[in-house]
Amino acid sequence: MRVVTWNLWWRFGPWAERQKAVLAVLRELRPDAVGLQEVWAADDGGNLAEWLAGELGLHWAWAAYGAPERWQRRIGDDRVVIGAAVLSRWPVLEQAALRLPAPAALDDGRIALRTTLDTPGHPVPFCTVHLTSAPHASAVRHRQVTALTDFVDRHRRGSAYPPVLTGDFNAGPGTDEIRLLTARGFTDAWDLADPAAPSATLDPANPHITGDGPPQRVDYVRPGPPGPGGLGRVRAVRRAGDAPVDGVWPSDHFAVVADLEGP
Repeated sequence: MRVVTWNLWWRFGPWAERQKAVLAVLRELRPDAVGLQEVWAADDGGNLAEWLAGELGLHWAWAAYGAPERWQRRIGDDRVVIGAAVLSRWPVLEQAALRLPAPAALDDGRIALRTTLDTPGHPVPFCTVHLTSAPHASAVRHRQVTALTDFVDRHRRGSAYPPVLTGDFNAGPGTDEIRLLTARGFTDAWDLADPAAPSATLDPANPHITGDGPPQRVDYVRPGPPGPGGLGRVRAVRRAGDAPVDGVWPSDHFAVVADLEGP
């Protein structure tokens, strides 16, 4: 089972050209399940998740963030809303969204989108999330991780396949909020990566990144403990979307791709 997580940088920069580059990367990767953050939907009915799914022959689910006006002000367009999405080779049996807890000053409506994927023999609980981004907000993200893992655990419905978490956690591997994920049983797929492989998903080598901060790994594929027969065990992991496509960088984030033992 090939899993991808990717923050698509909403409608910032040359978004129309970028969406074609995103499609090209996903088409080459041939994923089975994808967690996407910062996915736009427009008043005219256009939805980036729906378009990507149609082009790739995948099923899809989408849910809006809870405070779109905060994002709309950043691009000066109130006709577009922002959300999270799941693309899947298999039908989506159910979906639910959780608005993540945050103080009013930082609450821009970020969510976790939980789905159940109708894979052969083993329904897969699959979730994607986008945590608060403020650098000083580790304690807020810690509360969000608690809410996220409780949300996922409540809806596992006895699946033999472990839940898979994907998303932009806006925190590095050594932070308290990421250590809490590990303590709650969600392993870091990147532990199986080649130690010499580039790992940063926010990297100044990407021209969409401004400032002079160091490279950071903030995007994760996090499967729960392997199920019967090793279901969910990580076989390989790497990053993707880390080069321009016909001169266009797809997003300000690089994607993470993990191959899991699956149906």
